[in-house]
Amino acid sequence: MSEKKYSAPVTNPETAAFWDAAKEGKFMIKRCTACGEAHYFPRSICPFCYSDKTVWEEASGEGTIYTYSLMRKSPTGPYAIGYVTLKEGPSVQTNFVDCDLEKLKIGQKVKVVFKPTDGAPLPFFTVA
Repeated sequence: MSEKKYSAPVTNPETAAFWDAAKEGKFMIKRCTACGEAHYFPRSICPFCYSDKTVWEEASGEGTIYTYSLMRKSPTGPYAIGYVTLKEGPSVQTNFVDCDLEKLKIGQKVKVVFKPTDGAPLPFFTVA
């Protein structure tokens, strides 16, 4: 079976560092130095206190499934989407790949995995 083809992400100057790190297999989040909160999707303004004092931080890429939905009827075959709560705190909306979708569970440990595109690789999650 051939590997699924993913579209390249659209990048911009604000997220360029995220995609550059992804090319090196690093999953980045932002942390606000004003309030201390970590956030994802990385952006220059903190969504908690609206400060522009944010810095890049490499995340562990580890987390737990907060919730998920399994789509069994799809023209491209079954797939699962959901939210993962990272060890660092933020929640990430994602797709689950390279695992038995029928065995996914809320609270299950997962880790980031990058899938190639024609541009920067895309982060997804799989069972740890």
